[in-house]
Amino acid sequence: MDKLLITGGKRLDGELRISGAKNAALPILAATLLSEYPVTIGNIPHLHDITTTMELLGQMGVQLTVDEKMNIEVDCSTIRKYEAPYELVKTMRASILVLGPLLARFGEANVSLPGGCAIGTRPVDIHLDALAKMGADIRVEAGYIHAKAKRLQGCRLVLDKITVTGTENLLMAATLAQGKTVIENAAKEPEVTDLAHFLNNMGAKITGIGSDVLEIEGVERLGAENLYYRILPDRIETGTYLVAAAISRGRVKLKNTNPNTLDAILDKLREAGAKIETGEDWIELDMEGRRPKAVNIRTAPYPAFPTDMQAQFTALNAIAEGVGIITETVFENRFMHVQEMQRMGADIKLESNTAICTGIEQLTAAPVMATDLRASASLVLAGLVADGETLVDRIYHIDRGYDHIEEKLAQLGATIRRIPR
Repeated sequence: MDKLLITGGKRLDGELRISGAKNAALPILAATLLSEYPVTIGNIPHLHDITTTMELLGQMGVQLTVDEKMNIEVDCSTIRKYEAPYELVKTMRASILVLGPLLARFGEANVSLPGGCAIGTRPVDIHLDALAKMGADIRVEAGYIHAKAKRLQGCRLVLDKITVTGTENLLMAATLAQGKTVIENAAKEPEVTDLAHFLNNMGAKITGIGSDVLEIEGVERLGAENLYYRILPDRIETGTYLVAAAISRGRVKLKNTNPNTLDAILDKLREAGAKIETGEDWIELDMEGRRPKAVNIRTAPYPAFPTDMQAQFTALNAIAEGVGIITETVFENRFMHVQEMQRMGADIKLESNTAICTGIEQLTAAPVMATDLRASASLVLAGLVADGETLVDRIYHIDRGYDHIEEKLAQLGATIRRIPR
């Protein structure tokens, strides 16, 4: 499998254009299943997870047309299967997002459990319990969710915990339900808001967008002729490149982004010593050659500090001045990158869900292995400031969420190249 070879020590400097948000593109592609007309989605990032989603839709019989600008036209009039098989779902948990729209529009769905794992305490049970309250008949057999409903019924849904995919699945299902659905304790992430706006563009009646209470008045059908919808910019990709500049004591100007979705991240970067300026669709960060200061972070659902930026700030704290404490409250077992950073000399102590980082002047290059998407990004960042050549293995994780990361970092002056398998 491909690897990334990084020679550390370069101060990054330059400009980049940010891609569309993967975490908005995936639910919006799933939501096209609700449309009776072809829909065109723009600003789609070129990522492995997008390819997997397209393959999933294609296997159902959906027609997809991609142009040279990565605009995807989706035509669901040819759909013939209502199934998401294990072979695809095991590689991408977001595949569960087809459950709500398939059930709402076609009255049935057969979807593999994500990763083939038992439900247990995983958030998937929140999706299923809520759909059952809306009148769906749901069976879980042989690793598959089998769901049927003549027509879903609107009702009040109070989510046990904040879940992004749960909110998105139920939001899509409720658009075609009979009557009114109220989702309380809904996720407020910008990607959820983007999905809601897309659904309203197709004729849905959703209010409370951006709040933790969403109200959906069900309609008979969805779709609009010649609909084009542009995905919002990726705030996590934005944050990752801002940290890349900060960790290398450099400067970067990021275009085609949205500063309004990054308040918590920008606040922590300013605290780390970065000089930051913003415009309507751009962010500029300049460390002016200074070493970052360590920051304390506690992850939580939006608008608090995102769990998807925790690993990147762990890398920053590893070489920062002082001691930084990072507490992870969203996902258990999300510190797998720490052990790899310790191999590079990082002084990080783990205590339950907290990482205590005592910054050192410079990391030392070592062969490291990526364990998940954001962990792999953090190891690339660590490699940028390590003495010597860092080899990052298993980067198929990073290709799921970052559009040509080695090309973009090279554009900023990094010495980085992909080694094909």
